[in-house]
Amino acid sequence: MNVALPGVLARTAPAAEVANAASAASPAGPAIELRDVSKAFGRGADRLVAVDGLTLSVADHDFVCLVGASGCGKTTLLNMVAGLDQPSSGSVRADSQPALIFQEAGLFPWLTARGNVELALQLRGVPRRLRRPQAEELLARVHLAGFGERRPHELSGGMRQRVALARALAQNARILLMDEPFGALDAMTRDLLHDELERLWMELGLTILFVTHNVREAVRLGERVVLMSSRPGRAVAEFAVPFQRPRRIESSDVSLLSSSIRDRLGEEVRRHAR
Repeated sequence: MNVALPGVLARTAPAAEVANAASAASPAGPAIELRDVSKAFGRGADRLVAVDGLTLSVADHDFVCLVGASGCGKTTLLNMVAGLDQPSSGSVRADSQPALIFQEAGLFPWLTARGNVELALQLRGVPRRLRRPQAEELLARVHLAGFGERRPHELSGGMRQRVALARALAQNARILLMDEPFGALDAMTRDLLHDELERLWMELGLTILFVTHNVREAVRLGERVVLMSSRPGRAVAEFAVPFQRPRRIESSDVSLLSSSIRDRLGEEVRRHAR
């Protein structure tokens, strides 16, 4: 059974089962696979094709960024991978239940930072006596030690996103689906969270599918950048990011590749306009 939290999916499996699943070696095949996936909304004259014949494979421990113009189906794609929506045709497979993180942290305002994380642990089946220490450990992992008693309105936007990330990690999910998670943050906070996300990805062996409109952000974070066409969304180009980590968003290498991707994105936007 899946129980929805704002910005995250939790599952009510026993804690030991989830921990064992997370620590086990990934099964053969990609962590995420979409084969010839299409998604349409409505019928007849009102039918809108959001995604059309999209095929995408994301390996275990890969970090793939999706970029494209507004309305190209990026969020629809994430919703299908998360199981929140079903494709009209084609197949979508994830080898474990993903966790979702959105642009808005979606924290429960009446709960403390620790309480928001503890709720995800509760839904996962963690015994009451273990929730507080585990929540504190997760908050410390995202550099929020000592902030467990703060409520969301007492935290900055970046700190709220750190809580949302801790809440996602509370599921022991091996796959993170991130939909413009840093889009509303200032540049300095965004850069700090880039570093934090990169660190967690490497330390925990996560698989991340990350949606962004910011091409530089995609190149800063991703191992691959997949460019989607304007509606209907198709995967029209893929760019490997061969640069060593850690990367800086203002570096010349990131800037040069970002410029090439933006040129191709501009072609797609102009094609759609015609």
